[in-house]
Amino acid sequence: MLRMVIDNKMWDKLRLLLPKPKGRHGNNERLFLEVVCWIIRTGAPWRDLPRDYGNWKSIYNRYSRWVKKTFSGYF
Repeated sequence: MLRMVIDNKMWDKLRLLLPKPKGRHGNNERLFLEVVCWIIRTGAPWRDLPRDYGNWKSIYNRYSRWVKKTFSGYF
């Protein structure tokens, strides 16, 4: 069983800040943010991501693209 940290009230506010999902990777933005929260909260390596969240490598690749696109002007 997964522990979710983004409740409905928080999600209603966050979804307005996110870009509209494109393609097959945008199906579940809330779950994607839950994964990012889990990684930050636990400090675990991506390979230790619980299977309930999905394939760690696919999610890591999505996260990597998201960071590069979102924060490319900051570094």
